[in-house]
Amino acid sequence: MEAKGNSRIAAVILAAGMSSRMGEAKQLLRLGENTLLGRVLENVRGSRVEEIVLVLGHAAETIKESVAAQSLKVVINEDYRQGMGTSLRVGLSALSGGVDAALIILADQPFVRPATLNLLMDRYLQSGAQIVIPIYRGFRGNPVLLDRSVFGEVMALTGDIGCRAIFGNHLEGIVKAPVEDIGILLDLDNKEDFERLQNFARGTADETALIDAANRGGREIPGAGDLPGDKELIIVGSEPVTIALAKLGKLLRFSVTVVDPLLKISDRPEADRLLNLLDFSHLPPASGRYVVVASRGKFDEEAVEQALNANSTYIAVVANKKRAQEIRRRLELKGEPPEKLATVRAPAGLEIGAETPEEIALSIMAEIVSESRNRGEKNAKGP
Repeated sequence: MEAKGNSRIAAVILAAGMSSRMGEAKQLLRLGENTLLGRVLENVRGSRVEEIVLVLGHAAETIKESVAAQSLKVVINEDYRQGMGTSLRVGLSALSGGVDAALIILADQPFVRPATLNLLMDRYLQSGAQIVIPIYRGFRGNPVLLDRSVFGEVMALTGDIGCRAIFGNHLEGIVKAPVEDIGILLDLDNKEDFERLQNFARGTADETALIDAANRGGREIPGAGDLPGDKELIIVGSEPVTIALAKLGKLLRFSVTVVDPLLKISDRPEADRLLNLLDFSHLPPASGRYVVVASRGKFDEEAVEQALNANSTYIAVVANKKRAQEIRRRLELKGEPPEKLATVRAPAGLEIGAETPEEIALSIMAEIVSESRNRGEKNAKGP
């Protein structure tokens, strides 16, 4: 990759969604004295981007009336009901011919700082990458920056999928840029998210709590079996399956650690420890470390890499086989031995026909218990 010092960089803001989980156009929700979309535009205008394209769809005319048209090209995605892929196509098509790269910005992320957008552009100019991805304390976020060389591939996407769908085709062209901006992880999908963003906007959100690794004492559960207390279950992510996993882990006398950038220890009372950094070196020693990654693609690769570096006893990813192969390919390019990567299990758990989050958690814990028992028997026999 070669530096691209004279490139022109634009921003494509995706604001065409229906906000079905909110019940109203979330682009117009108020955050302080501004709307959600208004804050996004304010941040983008505060950066060094040379062109801004705003993609609207649902409630387009109402939203258009609410935004200042200054230095802004508004385009309408008539096919917005078909998903994000159509908005990417409309937005990238609207860019001027002289644009060399574009930041793909989500309209429900109002706290990404202008300085962060500038940092991503600087990393692109310095590295000549095809794709630049921001990383906050080990966790991957948005927006991403795309070089024009991948525009055609992105514009060919269909359905409700985003840029991540092409990442596996450009493993050597991706640069990850560490940023000190939790805004890259803060988005709005439901009313709980909106309350959190309102608190953040008012300055009442405890950002320290999001960063600090909180601890509380473990509990002894009589009659829970004879598994040693220093066996650790590490659960990465906040998907529904992780709640059931944590409860089952405590019942089976594992020490339970939940890893997620935005949770507080009060959100997972069944856990012994919460880690808001994706860095397993902060964890205490354990005789057996069992890691389950359930981040729905948000930071699967980074979590598996941490688990491998920590010499974990068991590593599983709640994902399909295609996604697992992509994770293995990326990590192999980074130098991880293929034989180590082959031990990563995906789909996670024993085959019991599991469908619900609770059933999936049960299948995973059954596999972990089996692995733990087999390991104990081998150690008892000795070399």
